Amino acid sequence: MQPVTLTALLGQAMAGIRLVATDMDGTLTSHGELTPAVLQAFEQLNARNIEVMIVTGRSAGWVSGLVNYLPVVGAIAETGGLYISKASLEPVILPDIPRLTSHRDRLATVFEHLKTRYPNLQPSVDNPYRITDWTFDITGLTATDLSWMQTTCAELSMGFTYSTVQCHLKIERQSKAAGLLKVLQQQFSTLSVKEVVTVGDSPNDESLFDSALFPHSVGVANVAHYLSQLAHTPTYLTSAAEGAGFCELVALLTQLSSS
Repeated sequence: MQPVTLTALLGQAMAGIRLVATDMDGTLTSHGELTPAVLQAFEQLNARNIEVMIVTGRSAGWVSGLVNYLPVVGAIAETGGLYISKASLEPVILPDIPRLTSHRDRLATVFEHLKTRYPNLQPSVDNPYRITDWTFDITGLTATDLSWMQTTCAELSMGFTYSTVQCHLKIERQSKAAGLLKVLQQQFSTLSVKEVVTVGDSPNDESLFDSALFPHSVGVANVAHYLSQLAHTPTYLTSAAEGAGFCELVALLTQLSSS
């Protein structure tokens, strides 16, 4: 099902939103940076008692700093791997990972296996600060390359996904959606999924676009590049790309909460 353009009329269904669960890179950022407009959008949401939660593929070390400095309730890092709450700043592992102490060693072995075909693969700069996944740079990889990696990882009973910046190796049941659902159950038990809107821009956000789990999902305009590759597509699509698209959504939510 193809997404429809987000408009005030269609967006009426989101009048009861209390939490915005959003990806970061390519969704909140514009050309890799957070803009003053996005920070202002956070404040506009907070003023209307709508919380913001970041759901990103970035590392635990990277995300702990974001949670400390940004006006958000918390963040899910490492593609559903762990949650860091503003209230405690202590990482909480979300998926059940067997033999966690040796987990990263297993991921490294899979990475070395991929390198037998792609010897120039390089771990991401934040890879040493990760707990539940392993990442490497996506630069230079084609759709055919990524498809081969996904198939190969599945044969090794390992999960694989990618965003606009990184490829992720992880356990198969680890995803942004699984992590978000667990956090909602544990930390926001009074909140219904009908009161949550999920936002993203890439295949790493695909699980957040599953309408069976989250009835309200929004893709910023740059997700259009990936729509043909996604099993789950967002319900709505913004007119603007990246952070401007996020601000477009926020403008609608603030309008709805004021009416």
